[in-house]
Amino acid sequence: MFRLPGASAKDLCDSHLGATRRDFLRVGGSGMLGLTLNQVFRAQAAAESSGAGGGPGWGKAKSVILLYLQGGPSHLDLWDPKENVPTNVKSEFKAIPTKVPGVHFTELLPRLATVNDKFTLIRSMSYTPNGLFNHTAAIYQMMTGYTTDKVSPSGQLEPPSPKDFPNFGANIIRLKPSDVPMLPFVMLPRPLQESNVVGKAGTAGFLGKAFDPYTLYPDGDDMDLDKMSRIRIDDLQLRPDVFTVRLQRRARLRETLEKQMPELEKAVASYQLDEYYDRALNLIVSGRAREAFAIEQESAALRDKYGRNTFGQSCLLARRLVEAGTKVVEVIWPKVANSDNHSWDVHSGLFTRMKDQAAPMLDNGLSSLLEDLDERGLLDSTLVVAVGEFGRSPVKGVSTSGNGNTPDGRDHWPYCYSAVIAGAGIKRGYVHGKSDATGSAPAEDPVHPGELLATIYHAVGIAPETIVYNHLNQPRELVKAAAVSRLFA
Repeated sequence: MFRLPGASAKDLCDSHLGATRRDFLRVGGSGMLGLTLNQVFRAQAAAESSGAGGGPGWGKAKSVILLYLQGGPSHLDLWDPKENVPTNVKSEFKAIPTKVPGVHFTELLPRLATVNDKFTLIRSMSYTPNGLFNHTAAIYQMMTGYTTDKVSPSGQLEPPSPKDFPNFGANIIRLKPSDVPMLPFVMLPRPLQESNVVGKAGTAGFLGKAFDPYTLYPDGDDMDLDKMSRIRIDDLQLRPDVFTVRLQRRARLRETLEKQMPELEKAVASYQLDEYYDRALNLIVSGRAREAFAIEQESAALRDKYGRNTFGQSCLLARRLVEAGTKVVEVIWPKVANSDNHSWDVHSGLFTRMKDQAAPMLDNGLSSLLEDLDERGLLDSTLVVAVGEFGRSPVKGVSTSGNGNTPDGRDHWPYCYSAVIAGAGIKRGYVHGKSDATGSAPAEDPVHPGELLATIYHAVGIAPETIVYNHLNQPRELVKAAAVSRLFA
């Protein structure tokens, strides 16, 4: 996460204040702004993309919104209901028709059933896990494109490390730097988490902290559904004692110092200080980011439509962010992966928890986001993806991951599940792939999580085989998979 510190510093333009050595050191990076934001812009501009690219959908996405359904939603109880199956497989929720003839969802998704002509439903997501298929390992694979090599006996991973592979959002903003004074990568409203492993796969890893997301995690427990009304963005505001004019005067002083110090200019010429300082300065002075976070400016009716809960308001905020120029927004399902109440990890109580808690939030939030983006003409340039780390077991009450399951629960199931993808050239009203009679395995056109990531990279105009160098300076592909071209119109 990068932050804009608000530590006090002397204003060198004030004649009555003496200039200290620390003051001069602050000029280059700006003590008020901090060094990290300068480094963000400088590092982004230094990035290069490789690969030929091209093909359907190439480069159509100016921004990406990932709705990460942390915990693993049950595909059989949402997108892929099955008829004529045993009682211990069949969902208790009725199947309902959708706007696309012949395609049915369950009754939990009435609003999404009316807008599925705007998106592609992938019913054949699938992978075979290495070892225990726990949440954190599956999340790491989905977010980075790579599998992990350090899993404890309990299935948990080690904490985030600078050696980790980067979250795909970090790769995107490095290879496709933003050209507007806006936060390039935002993650909200909570970190990725399984038990006490927090933030794994949610950082820039070996790319360095300059490419970490700006994280917006409002205060409040996960069950506090109103916490998005208490957003704090203090680090995107000018300190009360530093007015815009003083900040700009400080920038002019830096320019004067550079002209009078040719040796310094020579030493830092390759860093283009003017460009990066100005971009960091513009982010604060322009107020663009602060304005994007002002969700209270939306009408009460629209906020109600998205849902007055953490997920719904996060979806609305995601639209405001991409509208303002953010390249990547990751909305993490606002509940720890392996938890009860509002979580998708339904080892027990599936029918009550999904009906009364998780499904209504998903139905309202995702359908409103798609409609809102489309009405504003943003869906053509915004790629929207909704997916979890896996699905749930077709047979209820059995253990597939070592967890206990009640007769009204389903265990982890990576062998077949569903995902939604929309916008930026993706086909509308299309179902890709097909699951077998019980939703246990793909019957047609399986899609690996790595291929979904490759499709995201392709959509923003980055070849999936682009090489990055890890902490040991070893070359690695962004992802070892190809984009699924048939998803694009």
